[in-house]
Amino acid sequence: MNYQEALDYILSYPDYEKVPMPHEAANYDLRRVDELLARLGNPHLKARSVHITGTNGKGSTAAIVASALTAAGYTTGLYTSPHLNDLRERMRVGTELISEEEYVALVERLKPEAQAVNQKATYGELTTFELLTTLAFNHFNLKRVDFQVLEVGMGGKFDATNVINPEVCIITSISLDHTEVLGNSLAEIAAEKAGIIKSGSVVVTSPQPDEVAQVIDETCQKCGAELIRVGSDITWHCRGFDLNRQLFQVRGILGNYELSIPLLGYHQLDNAATAVAALEVLTRNGCNISKDSITDGLAQVSWPGRFQIISHHPLLVVDGAMNVEGVRRLKQSLVQYFGSLIRLERQSSVNNNDSQAILVIGASLDKDIAGIVSELVPLFDKVIVTHSRHPRAMAPVSIVAEFTKYGVKPKVVDDVAQALSLALTLAGERDIICVTGSLFVVGEAIEQANRLCLTDGNRVGK
Repeated sequence: MNYQEALDYILSYPDYEKVPMPHEAANYDLRRVDELLARLGNPHLKARSVHITGTNGKGSTAAIVASALTAAGYTTGLYTSPHLNDLRERMRVGTELISEEEYVALVERLKPEAQAVNQKATYGELTTFELLTTLAFNHFNLKRVDFQVLEVGMGGKFDATNVINPEVCIITSISLDHTEVLGNSLAEIAAEKAGIIKSGSVVVTSPQPDEVAQVIDETCQKCGAELIRVGSDITWHCRGFDLNRQLFQVRGILGNYELSIPLLGYHQLDNAATAVAALEVLTRNGCNISKDSITDGLAQVSWPGRFQIISHHPLLVVDGAMNVEGVRRLKQSLVQYFGSLIRLERQSSVNNNDSQAILVIGASLDKDIAGIVSELVPLFDKVIVTHSRHPRAMAPVSIVAEFTKYGVKPKVVDDVAQALSLALTLAGERDIICVTGSLFVVGEAIEQANRLCLTDGNRVGK
């Protein structure tokens, strides 16, 4: 196999990131994942694990935890999804992505075992995400990682990552998303995500709506799990910010921390405090994680595509917000950092031509586009609607229809690269462009930004 052949093989399996997941019991049976892992020597049980679920912020929190563990001297694997530009972004050790050669070797080792499991199909057939998760476990085992930090793909209870015995479970902010699979209420979605809680485990949770908090509390009680809450047991206080980083203080269960982080937006401070709480749990369990390691890890973390400033003249911001709550956080961050440039902050001077805000947006089929548009429409002077190359991309006509309800007539552009180029043509040096609605759209925008060398020739998002 070469790399493309190995990639094509994995993507030849049912891929529920690309097509809707059918509501059939066979799609949720983790016993086939257990069977495959057993054939490969149970690599998932060879390292200590941190398991992270939630609706928004779980990837950022995973990256923060992994960065701090690496700074503490631990060889750390990080498994996340989806990716922005390259599937290899999903599995890395330290800051190094899995190489193409390593990926090919893993697929060649996996292929006969996967085919054997599927031939019996005792518990249904394997999926692309289940194979990718197994590849990550194998990769981390071969790299002899001390820790594997694992982000749930979707939900929790039936996610392919939920085959481990984590030292700490993390539940970031939960809101409505993937309702066609996880449930139509916050309580139903919370129950799915609380499925990662194991008997006797320690659970760290970000601030949650009341009905979500109740589900998590009840699950912890049933499982005999210790619960640590950010917002009460752990608190944070912002000490300042600029366009490069945020300064903040965390009061933890083991001490106080003066920290900085290059991830922008108040919501990232919730994520950072949640990560600190999890790191304190590991410290309490005997891990050698000093305050300096936590400080250094947070200062060095990289997590592109989330309220990321790519250029300054004009300001170009990309953010992978893909649901209503994520867009609300984006809106809060835009006001926090660029209030003078967006309409929300200058309603008394709508005719002011000093600056303008331009939105480039695309979304996936299963998203609440009406809710997303209602949050964004007050902020922007011009709107460009597009779609990513992803098979689940929403048709622009559906997005345009929502903006039209507010008297906005967006321009429609066939692909993200052309949409960003148009926005740059329309923008002056004092204007702001925001690209959002989907991580897939953001990934393609970053590709185009790299082609255009929008950061003085430095590549974005690596």
